[in-house]
Amino acid sequence: MKMLKHVIIISLVVAGMHGILVSNAQTKRTRGPRAISDEDAKLQKDPVPLNEQEKKVLDVLADIYANQRYRNVPTSDGRLLRLLAESMGAKNVVEIGTSTGYSTIWMGLALKQTGGKCTTYEIDSKRAATARANFERAGMSDIITLVEGDAHEKIKDLKGPIDILFLDADKNGYIDYLNKLMPKIRKGGLIIAHNINLRMADPKYMKAITTNPGLETIVRGGVGITLKKE
Repeated sequence: MKMLKHVIIISLVVAGMHGILVSNAQTKRTRGPRAISDEDAKLQKDPVPLNEQEKKVLDVLADIYANQRYRNVPTSDGRLLRLLAESMGAKNVVEIGTSTGYSTIWMGLALKQTGGKCTTYEIDSKRAATARANFERAGMSDIITLVEGDAHEKIKDLKGPIDILFLDADKNGYIDYLNKLMPKIRKGGLIIAHNINLRMADPKYMKAITTNPGLETIVRGGVGITLKKE
C-alpha cells in the first residue's frame, strides 16, 4: 500500500511539473517577441540582396537584430514595412519610436528606390545615438532624419503630405499621434501601428481607426494597417 501511495504521489508531482512547463512555454510564446508561424516560415525565404549596396544594408540589419534588439520589430514586420513603402512609391515616411533604427532602415531600403525621406522620432538619447550610428553604417544618413525628444510636441513641426505614418512608441499615445497627424496624411496614405493585439492595443485608438468611415483597417499578426480613403 505504501508503494502504491508513493507511485501516486510521484505521478501527481510529474503531472504538476508538466503542467507548469507547458504553461510557461505558452506564456513565452504569447509574451515573447512575435515570430512568424511555422507555416509562413516554410513558405518564405530570407531576403536576397539585389546588389552589393543592399547586401551591406542587410548585413547591418542582421547585426542590429542580433545585438541591439531593444524594442525593435521582428524581421518579418521590417520586411512588411519595406514592401508597403516601396510598392506605394512612398516619398514621405514618418516613424514614431526609432529605438535603434531597425524598422527605420528597412523602410530606408524602400526610400532608396523611391527617392523618399523618413523622419523618425526617439525620446531616449542613448537609443537615438545608437540609431544615428546605424543609419551611418547603412549609408542612409542622407535620407533619414532623427528628431530627438518628445514626439507628442515635436511632430507639430511636421509638414505633409505624409505617405506612411508608422507608430511604434507609447501605446496610449497612439491616439494623440493619430489626431495630430491625420490631416497631414494624404488620401491613399497608410497608418501602420505596431503591437496591435488584445493585450496592448489602446481602446481609444482602435475605436478611432475602426469606426471612421474615411478609414479602412485590418489587423494581421499584431500589425494594424489603416488606409486613409479620403
